Amino acid sequence: MNALDRNMMGLTPTIRRLPEATANRIAAGEVVERPASAVKELVENAVDAGATRIHVAISDGGKSLIRVTDDGCGMARDDLALAMERHATSKLAEDDLADIRHFGFRGEALPSIGSVARVTLTSRVHGDEAWELQVAGGSVGAARPAGHPHGTTIEVRDLFYATPARLKFLRSTRAETQAIGEVMRRLAMAEPGVAFHLEDVADAPRTLFRAEAEQGDLFDARLARAARILGSDFAANAMEIDAERDGLRLTGHAGLPTFSRGAPVAQYMFVNGRPVRDKLLIGALRAAYSDVLSRDRFPVVVLHLTCPPEMVDVNVHPAKAEVRFREPGLVRGLILSALRHAMAEAGHRATTTITDAALGAFRAETPAPPHGAYRAPLTHSRPSGHAVQAALAAQAPDGTLPGPGMVEMPGFSEAAPGWASARQEPESEPNDLPLGAARAQVHENYIIAQTTDGMVIVDQHAAHERLVYEKLKRQRDERGVARQALLIPEIVELGTDAARVLEHAEALSALGLGIEAFGPGVVAVREVPAILGQSDPGAMLRDVVDEIMDLGTTETLEARIDAILSRMACHGSVRSGRRMAGPEMNALLREIEATPFSNTCNHGRPTWVKLSLPDIEKLFGRR
Repeated sequence: MNALDRNMMGLTPTIRRLPEATANRIAAGEVVERPASAVKELVENAVDAGATRIHVAISDGGKSLIRVTDDGCGMARDDLALAMERHATSKLAEDDLADIRHFGFRGEALPSIGSVARVTLTSRVHGDEAWELQVAGGSVGAARPAGHPHGTTIEVRDLFYATPARLKFLRSTRAETQAIGEVMRRLAMAEPGVAFHLEDVADAPRTLFRAEAEQGDLFDARLARAARILGSDFAANAMEIDAERDGLRLTGHAGLPTFSRGAPVAQYMFVNGRPVRDKLLIGALRAAYSDVLSRDRFPVVVLHLTCPPEMVDVNVHPAKAEVRFREPGLVRGLILSALRHAMAEAGHRATTTITDAALGAFRAETPAPPHGAYRAPLTHSRPSGHAVQAALAAQAPDGTLPGPGMVEMPGFSEAAPGWASARQEPESEPNDLPLGAARAQVHENYIIAQTTDGMVIVDQHAAHERLVYEKLKRQRDERGVARQALLIPEIVELGTDAARVLEHAEALSALGLGIEAFGPGVVAVREVPAILGQSDPGAMLRDVVDEIMDLGTTETLEARIDAILSRMACHGSVRSGRRMAGPEMNALLREIEATPFSNTCNHGRPTWVKLSLPDIEKLFGRR
C-alpha cells in the first residue's frame, strides 16, 4: 500500500515503540551479518578480557555451532544477565567516545547474537565459583551454578534460527568456514602475544588454524606472527616500516615490490591495534606502490597505525571495520612517505621468490645420472679453468653494433660495427659492487654480470626503462623537463581524442611535450623531451592519449603525469635487440645501483635476478 492509497482510505500512521526482541533482531542485522561476524565479536570480547589463550570450535561453517573459550578475567553471576542487555559494557571509560581503547564498546554484540540464536554463557572469576546462563531467541533464563575453570565459554548454537530468512543469504559451509579463518588470522595478527586455536568439530576435530603466543618485543613478535600466517617468505622479503609524524606512528612490515600477490588478500592494516578495512588506507597503500607494481598485482603488507584516540573515530559502523580520521591528508602522507622511503632504502634487495623461480627454470628435467657416473672437478681446479676461458675470450675482437633510437646515458657510447664482445677484465670494473661487473650480453637483451658471491642477470630494457622514468620525474620536480624544438612540427590526427589531450597541454608542456591545436581533430607536436633523443613524436603522443583515456577522470593529475612519464620512458628506453659494449653495460649497472626503485620496471616486473654461487654449484651437483 503506497502513500496515495493510505490518504484515500483516511489512514494515519501510528508511531509505536518496537518490542525489545524485534529491536535486537534489527540490530543483529548490522552487527551479526554472518557466522564470521559472530566469531569476530566473541573473540574480540575474549581479547578485551585479557585472555592469553583463545580456543574457537565451529561446526557447519559456524551455522550449527560456535564455541569460544578463553582464560580471561571472567564474569561474576550478576554480570551474566547484564551482559545480555543492549548497550551494557565495561569498556567505555567515563562514557567518553573519544577515548576508546578496546575492541568492543557499543554493548551490542552479545544481545544481538542472543536474539537470533541459542546461547549458553558460562564464566568464572578468580576466587569464585562458575555460573551459567542460557539465552534463546532473546529470552534470558536464570543463572545457575556450573563447573568451569577461570575464564569464559560462550556457546552459540543454531545461528539465525529465530530469523530463518537470514539463513537463505549465507554462503556455502566452505565459504563461511574460510571467512571465519580470515577473521581469526586478522585478530591473531593484531595480538601476537595471545595464542589462537580454531578447529572444526563437525565430524572429527580438525585444526583449521593455530598460532602460539609469540615471544620477544612487540616489533619482533609481530613479524614472527606475520611469518606464521603469511609464510616464512614474507619475513625474508619484507621491509621494516617505522615512521612518525605529528602524533601518528606507522610501524610494521611491507613486502618488496617483486613480492606481490594477484589479489589484495594479504593486506593487514590496523589502527590502534584494531583490524580495519578502510578505503583511505587502501588507497594510500595502492598509491605508494603505483610506480613499482602493475595494476593487476597487489602488495603484501602488515601495517600498524598508532595515534591518539581523539584523532580517529571508530564509531562509524556497528561492525567497527571502518574508521574516520580527523586529518586524513596527514595519514595518507605518512603512509606514502614511509613506504616509498622504505623501498628506496631497500636498495638492491631482490625477493627470494624470483631467485627460486630462476633456479627452478635452470634445473634440468632429465633424471640425474647414477651415483658414481660423474665426479665433480676439484675446487682448486677452478682458477686454472677460469684462466683458460679468459685467454680464449681475450682473442675475440672488440666492438658492437649501434642500435636505433639510443638514449644517451652517462658512460654510454656508440662503438664501431663488428663482433660484439662484452667480456671485461676484472680490473676494469670491480666485482665487489652490488651488481658486479658485466661479463656478457645474451640475446641482445640480457646482461650477465659477475659479483663476488655469484652472478646477476639484468633485463636491459626493463632496467633502462626505470632509469629514464626516474630521470624524467627528477627533472619534472626540480626544473621541468628539458625540451627540444622540432624543426618541422609533427602533425597528428587524433579525431575526437584531440580535445581531451589538449586539456592537458599545460601539464604536458611541463614534461617537455609541446602541443597545440592544428585544426579539428588534429594536434601539432612542436617540442619533445630532450632526454629521449631521436624518438617518434607521433607515436609518443598517441601513447600519451591512450594513457589519458585509460585513466579516466578519477585519478589525480600527478598520477596522470606519472603514468604519462612511464609511457614516455618505455618508448624511449634501450630496446631489446640493442647490442651493447662492455663500458655501456657497466655504465647501466652503475646507474641501476644509484637509482631508487630500480629493482622493478615501471610495470612492476623485476629488472634483475641474482644467483648466488652456492645455488649455481647445486645446479651442477657440486654441493
